[in-house]
This record gives sequence, structure tokens and C-alpha cells, in this order.
Amino acid sequence: MPVVGALSCSRTFRVLALTVARTGALLQIAEDCKPFQDPQQSEAVYRFCISVNPSDLIELDPTLGDCVLHHPIKATTLFQSVCFLSIKTLSLIEKIHTESQVNVVLKFTHLPPFPEYTLDLSEFPRGYGPMRPVAMECVVIAMTRVTKYTQGARFLCSEDACPCSTGFHHIRVHAPGATESATVRTDFRCLLCSSPLKEDVKFRVLGDKQLVELIHVKALDVLKVHPPRSLRYQSVTLFLRDELCNSMKIGRLYRVLGIPAHVHQWPNVTWSVEANSVQSWEPEYPGTISTNFQALLTATAFSPWSFSAIVANSFGSAVVPPGMYSTLKMCLLLSLVQGTVNNPDSVHCLDLLALTADTLIVDRLMMYSLTLAGRGVRHNASGEMFAYLSRDEHGAGTANIHAGSALLATGGVCMLGDLGNYRKDKMDALQSALESRLVSVLIPGKKYGEDADEQVCFSIQCSFWALADSKSPSKQSSRTDSMALGTADMGPVPAQLAETFGLVVQCGEADREQALLAQTVHTLRQAVQPGEPLYPSCMQFTTQDYQELLAHAQRLQTELSPGAEKMIHGYYMASRRVRTESGHGAKMSVASIKLMMSLAEAHSKLCLRTNVLEEDAVIAVLLCENSITLRHGASALVIPPNAVFPCDLCDLEALQRRDQSLEQLRQSILQFVYNFAPGAASYITEE
Repeated sequence: MPVVGALSCSRTFRVLALTVARTGALLQIAEDCKPFQDPQQSEAVYRFCISVNPSDLIELDPTLGDCVLHHPIKATTLFQSVCFLSIKTLSLIEKIHTESQVNVVLKFTHLPPFPEYTLDLSEFPRGYGPMRPVAMECVVIAMTRVTKYTQGARFLCSEDACPCSTGFHHIRVHAPGATESATVRTDFRCLLCSSPLKEDVKFRVLGDKQLVELIHVKALDVLKVHPPRSLRYQSVTLFLRDELCNSMKIGRLYRVLGIPAHVHQWPNVTWSVEANSVQSWEPEYPGTISTNFQALLTATAFSPWSFSAIVANSFGSAVVPPGMYSTLKMCLLLSLVQGTVNNPDSVHCLDLLALTADTLIVDRLMMYSLTLAGRGVRHNASGEMFAYLSRDEHGAGTANIHAGSALLATGGVCMLGDLGNYRKDKMDALQSALESRLVSVLIPGKKYGEDADEQVCFSIQCSFWALADSKSPSKQSSRTDSMALGTADMGPVPAQLAETFGLVVQCGEADREQALLAQTVHTLRQAVQPGEPLYPSCMQFTTQDYQELLAHAQRLQTELSPGAEKMIHGYYMASRRVRTESGHGAKMSVASIKLMMSLAEAHSKLCLRTNVLEEDAVIAVLLCENSITLRHGASALVIPPNAVFPCDLCDLEALQRRDQSLEQLRQSILQFVYNFAPGAASYITEE
């Protein structure tokens, strides 16, 4: 080694030793040594995880910081030397005899925010680049079970006269990107006498390993409704080891710091990433709404219902004219508001089933709405809805669990389309998932190298949208006399499956011929005048306007007012009592309360309010009552089929008439509560 290089290396070593002493890392090393001080425990390799802040190292010594960022294996060797010296000097572990017994793993707290340290999975290079840490943002689409790998092994020289036939001179530890054969093989040679080495199997150290398949989050756009393009996305395999195992979930977004590596398995070379640290990741969205909606919010400040009414009335103008399917559009918007990719655990799923005679138009409207979801997946009836298995291709031989459409839509919406296209077993599986919000996968032990079968469960955290042809003849048997009069025919959808959807909406216009004419004129004008405004400026809101509105509304934190809470609980108690006594068979479960609270909260967010008012609860009760009436018939609370949109919103006078109608329905709901659930507020604790 040149003299200058030796001096530089010696100086870097001293700086590193001082850094370890000053930053408290030495105390952490001493703490990590305590579990290894058990006299009954003797291992060939002792593993230590050291957290490293590259920015701090660059400030202390640029050479050391550059080494950590661009030559992590060399930097690991320096940390290994300092760690070994500290252990021997302080007599922390008497059983460590050689430096090679210290297995140091550097954990980066973060990386510099420069493009050179960011890996875009949608356009990452395939060339042989340096093995240096990079950051990437991704979504998990598949993962294996946790299996074992060789963390470290001890080898002895087969020549008895050789000094390496005893002791800990030949130690092999796992390096990023290395295969199992790089750590444990039968063709290693002694460095002193070149005799064959044999492994001392009783000193082998095993660790946990899990393989995760990642893909860029932009790739999920392909699963929406965009037209087919030549652009293709390729997944990347991530290796999780030891404490990082089970730190990722299928369908979630993560920011991963890792080291890319080329894995050589002759005759193939695969590109993979060794995970260094894993953190949940939240995509960035605009924080403001458009000027169009800001002006509308100001103009409708006189009414708690007008803003959301106009937003829903004009929604989807690229597909249907304003005023058509307004109740369905309101439900779609409420479902979109409640979906949030950045925190799927907080999602209040709003599952929606639309009954319609115009399946083509409603399907197009749902597909348009799906493009506005932060995460949306259009499920194919012949595809896998939840999860499926394959054999791991990286030599582990274990089961690889792939995400189906519902798991890929975590935090968003899974659109099922027409349920008439689904087989009975698919609808049974959907019904089970909607009831329990769980799905399980059975992994056969014999097939995947295990002694016993294993059941793996996944939580379903997305909303489901589906539609059914109300003109299609029902596959169910004829109704019995005990069935309630006035219930809607669910067509090919079994009654038990329809019951699991939170909302059922009848998409029928009062004047069928007039609605058909309006849709025809709308389609022809789009064809003749593409790109030109079709309606007055007061009804023109762009898709981007709705994207910004929904993104802003999703992030609002709401609080339920006492009035809204009492109305929801009172309606629940009254409806439960009335429908149970009438013998209609409607079962009002506690899930109905959660549904109405979710609807009221979503309506409040859609109106850009942080306080859930009684007026929001009115919309929630009306939607819920209409849904129950379609399935079980009307109750003592008699409301019109289109209670949320009783008239066309063509002008300001129509908005005022709607407000008056909703106010009357509000009084009807309160009277219904007072008549059939007196003192409902006192039942809240009991329920």
C-alpha cells in the first residue's frame, strides 16, 4: 500500500474510533454484547447492528463519509475493526478471538436527498453499477414466508498440522447480494496451506430471510382503466433479513434504503436489492383545492347541503350529463373521500352495489371515478381477487404469495364490474371477505418443503364497487310470502351477497325516455364537438379540480358533533326495533352504525368541514334507509326513492327546494326516533 494511502486509512480509522466513542455507539455496542456473555452460549460469529448517519460522518471526515456512501463493504470492514478493538479493549466478550468473528451490519438512518442516491424503479439502469446504498419508493405485490439462511459459518483446515485446523481463522459471513453458496461451500481452500476446508457445522449461525417483490407505484396505473400502452413495468426482488423480516405488508407503500446487487446463479444473473432499512411511505398530494371549487364553496355558504349537491350533480360530466345518477355519484364521491393510501388502517370502507338497467353507462361512470382514486384496481372476473401462490424462483423453494386485485387496492377502491359475470365460487369468496374483512391462503406444507400446512391471513382494507343488471332474471328461487313487499330484485346477485355491501343504490331515472334522450344528446355532442364545453360554465369542473378536491378532503380530520351522533344512534335503535317487530327479517347490526358514521364523516369532508353536523347525519341516514328499503322493504320511516336528490338541480331555486325537502326529511327522521326509540341517547353505552 502507498504511504499516503496508509496514512489516510490510519487517519480515517482514528476518526471513526473517535466518532464511535463520542456518539454513544460505544455504549450501544457494550449493551449489545450483554446477551453474548452467557458462558453456555458459544458462536462462531457475533452480529452487531450499527446505525449510521452519513451526513454526520461527512461533516466529521469527508473521506469516511464518502467511503460509507460509495463503498459500503469497505466501510463495514473499518467498522468491524473498530468494533473488535472496542470489545477486546473493554473485555466485553471473552469468546471473541479474531476480528472475523465480528459481523457488523451498517444501518443507514437516511441518504443525501440527491438524485444519485435515488433509484426510480420505473426506469432504473440494468448495467453493472457500484454496490452503493440507494433509496426507492415502491409498493409490495408479493412476498414469501420467512425462511432460514446462513448468517455465518466456521471452517477448519483439513490438514491437522496447519494452525488453521483449530481456532477461528476462517470465518464466512453473508455479504449483500451473496447467495447461500457464497457463504457455505465444500470447495474452500486454506489460506496458509491450500488444503481443503471443512465446515464446523455445530458453529453455523442461522438467520431469518424473506423475499419481497416490489414494483414502482406508477405501475398500479396500468391496473386502473387507462388504455393499453407499450410501456411495461418490471418488478424487483428485495431481500429482507433478520430484524427486517415481516416489516412489510402486501399492498402497502414503503420507502426502502438498500444496496443493489447482481446475484450470479449460473447461467443466469438476477438483479436484486438487499434491504438496509424500511419505512412506510406517503405519496405527496397538492394541499389546496382549485379556484373553481373555492368560489363555489363561498357561493354556497348559506346551505350545509348545496356544495356537495353541486359537486355530485356535475361529477362525471365526461360520461353522463349533469343530473343523471346523482345519488350514485354522491355515493362514489363519499367512497373516494374515505379512501386513503397513506394510512390504510384508518380507512372506513364504503362498499357500493349499483342496480341498473344501463350497465354500460354505470360501468363507464365507475371506471371514470376509479381514475380519481389514490389507489384503484379494475378487477377482471377471471383473475385472482385476493391472493394466490407460486413457487419462489430464487432458490428458497418456499411459497411466494402474490397479491390479488383487492390487496393491490389497499387503501383505495377495487372495482368488480358486473357481478353477473362471476361464478358462484367467486361470489361466495367475495361474500366471505366482505363479512369478515379477512382472507386466508392455505400453504400446503408438502408442496413447499414444510412439515405442516400453514394458514396465512390478510386484512382487506379497500372499498368494493360492483354493479348488477336489474333487468337480468334472478337466479334465486321465487320469493316467499314472508318476503317484504317493495324490495328490489337483485338480479343475478344472491341476497346474502347483496346484504354484505354497505350501500345498495337503485340507478333508475323517473322519466326513462327523457334520461335516455339526454344521454344520447350528451354522447353525440361529445362526438361532434370533442374537447369543447358542453354545459354552462357554472357546471364545468375539470377532472383535475375533482382530484385536488378529493385529495384535500381525504386529509381533513373531523370530529362528530353530539347532534349527529344522537341522530345516528337514535335512527339505529328505532329502525332496529321497527324492523324486528315487523318480521321483515332485516337485521340492523352494529356495523350499520359504523357505516352511517363513515357516511356522515365522508359527507362532512366532501363539504370541506371538520365538524360532522346533524345535516351530514341526515344524508347518511337517507342513504342507509334507501339501501335497506331496496333489500328489505320500507319501514315506518317512509322516504322517497331519490330522497337525497328529490329534484333536478338546474338553478338556485332548485337548490332551495332541495334544502327544504331535506329539512322536512330531517324532521321526519327525528320524529321517527322520538316515536320508536325514546331516550335513544341513553342506549349508546349499552349498545
